[in-house]
Amino acid sequence: MSFPLLTATAVVPAVGAIATAALPAAKRTAAKWLALLFSLITFALALVVAFRFDPGAGAPFQLTESHAWIQDFGVRYELGVDGIAVALIALTTLLIPFIILAGWHDADPLEEATPNRRWRPTQGFFALILAVEAMVVLSFEATDVFLFYIFFEAMLIPMYFLIGGFGDRAGRDGAEEAAGRRSYAAVKFLLYNLAGGLIMLAAVIGLYAVTADQLGTGTFSLQQIVEARTAGTLNIGTGTERLLFLGFFFAFAVKAPLWPLHTWLPGAMGESTSPVAVLITAVVDKVGTFAMLRFCLQLFPEASSWATPVILVLALISIVYGALLAVAQRDIKRLIAYASISHFGFIILGIFAMTSQGQGGATLYMVNHGISTAALMLVAGFLISRRGSRLIADYGGVQKVAPVLAGTFLIGGLATLSLPGLAPFVSEFLVLVGTFTRYPVIGIIATLGIVLAALYVLVLYQRTMTGPVKAEVTNMPDLRVRELVVVAPLIALLLFLGVYPKPLTDLVNPAVQHTLSVVDKKDPKPTVQVNAVPGEGRHGHAANDQDVEAAK
Repeated sequence: MSFPLLTATAVVPAVGAIATAALPAAKRTAAKWLALLFSLITFALALVVAFRFDPGAGAPFQLTESHAWIQDFGVRYELGVDGIAVALIALTTLLIPFIILAGWHDADPLEEATPNRRWRPTQGFFALILAVEAMVVLSFEATDVFLFYIFFEAMLIPMYFLIGGFGDRAGRDGAEEAAGRRSYAAVKFLLYNLAGGLIMLAAVIGLYAVTADQLGTGTFSLQQIVEARTAGTLNIGTGTERLLFLGFFFAFAVKAPLWPLHTWLPGAMGESTSPVAVLITAVVDKVGTFAMLRFCLQLFPEASSWATPVILVLALISIVYGALLAVAQRDIKRLIAYASISHFGFIILGIFAMTSQGQGGATLYMVNHGISTAALMLVAGFLISRRGSRLIADYGGVQKVAPVLAGTFLIGGLATLSLPGLAPFVSEFLVLVGTFTRYPVIGIIATLGIVLAALYVLVLYQRTMTGPVKAEVTNMPDLRVRELVVVAPLIALLLFLGVYPKPLTDLVNPAVQHTLSVVDKKDPKPTVQVNAVPGEGRHGHAANDQDVEAAK
């Protein structure tokens, strides 16, 4: 039996979570280093997965593992990865060590037990982060629908405690009010996502019933269902398929988040510590958009095409609405949260444009958004921890006293607005091109999000970093060594993938082509007018084979 590499990639952070949580209360420093060690081992395993994966192999899933689990209900422990999953596993395992380093002191007990402060268990904080990592990785690897559902829902529990129990220390008022805001944000996050999950559970059961009725034995295997549909042995009725699709899509749209199911995100990110906010938007939320590609499109191709016009409109609203609200924000972290809603609109737009450029761009956008948002939010967190305020109006002139902090903040912001030369530009360009080739009006309107992004990013930088130095930031220290270790690799990645995205595109494009073939969609062919006079080629001569090839 070959080494279960995919299982190991998820088990290592789970074991790390248990080991970290089990350390005595006095071993706070040991807990931090242990959590960091396990996160680095997980990243090393993810790199092995990436190097062993062959994009040109032709199989839809590689490094597969399949074992019987609950045989009476057709549930199997099935894992496998395509290029999209490999890219997102690499993103997740890359960001977790930086999240741990950035939150190195976020759960330290405060020296003075004043009424407006609470003690925070360090071991629990880092154990919960590793637990989330394990569940997210398994969600990307699962090819059994029921197995995916279990971890899709289970990750909500550690996230609930990270939001509600380890909130941002830069509160605007006392402990009671801050605790109330954190509790409200955590409960809203949990209720929204649980509601989506319960609706999805009904759809999962319905899918099993359909397969049991038509195949004789119920199954949750994605590959088996797709193969049966392709062979014609499984024919889901149009009405049934659309209902099942809506059940799955609703859960994924909540997680993504897509307008109007987005309202939990600004509160959750605003009341979390900055590392946890990165965990939410750069890691956990990617499961929603990934699942749209893997499950919605492949399980329900007809329903996906049927719902596309409405989903594109919702994505377009998310792009413009999120950007407009980002412009109006006075809170730094909530501004980044609304910007993320706009970016997720671009991702969903690319997925349902049903073109290779759109879906390839959407996948790149998931990775690049994760890196750029992590860079911007973590630097913002370092800034907020120094001043003790999330309000934009409380800053000014920071670049004169902390130039490295201001410079990294600027690069993160420029990446957020998709400046050419930085990684998000490539993905956003592909999404817009892929959308325009099939839906030109929607593609044109979506470009408004680019204009608004430039507005909210540059205004944020101007108000916080330029102008006269405010008295409260006069003695603000610049980035420390640990903080530079967090930010520098992310900026380097933004620059590298901005000028050379080929490693990512080569990885994800075969998986995108497979998804489009399952949905039975092909890229629209551009219409090219060879000449102005019918029957004549270039320069007025008769059309020949060279003209035809040029037109193609």
